[in-house]
Amino acid sequence: MNMAMPSWFDIIGLSPDSQEDEPGIIQASENIKALIDQEVKNGIPSNRIIVGGFSQGGALSLYTALTTNQKLAGVLALSCWLPLRANLTQAAAGTSVNKDIPVIQCHGDCDPLVPPMFAALTVEKLKTLINPANIQYKVYSGMTHSSCPQEMADIKQFIEKHLPTTN
Repeated sequence: MNMAMPSWFDIIGLSPDSQEDEPGIIQASENIKALIDQEVKNGIPSNRIIVGGFSQGGALSLYTALTTNQKLAGVLALSCWLPLRANLTQAAAGTSVNKDIPVIQCHGDCDPLVPPMFAALTVEKLKTLINPANIQYKVYSGMTHSSCPQEMADIKQFIEKHLPTTN
């Protein structure tokens, strides 16, 4: 929105019909995919990698998980939305490796920056792209564009379930 700040990509607007920075989102996603590839080259199996983030980072994590060729362990999507959702069916069709990926999407019901409606639209779109049984959608009463102890506990439980300890 023409403000100088560190970010993954430009946010042109925050409404469901806002134009999106498609080149910026795709480039940021490619950067994350390169990080995942490097971890795999370093000996970490991709199915032991969870991507996640807050706000733009969560949006980027969702997009990356749905467009990568690496099978991932899960996605943490916190106070975010699904970018490029209008084109995402085509992008996701190119890779089926994460059709069953576990996702935990968390959002505050008082978020003034990323309205709760965005979270609801995101979870509905996700249900058309991946196995709906693998989507956890958590809404936290009174939470703004932030985090809370219950959200952190839910994330911890998600990670423990989908990244069990190895010997």
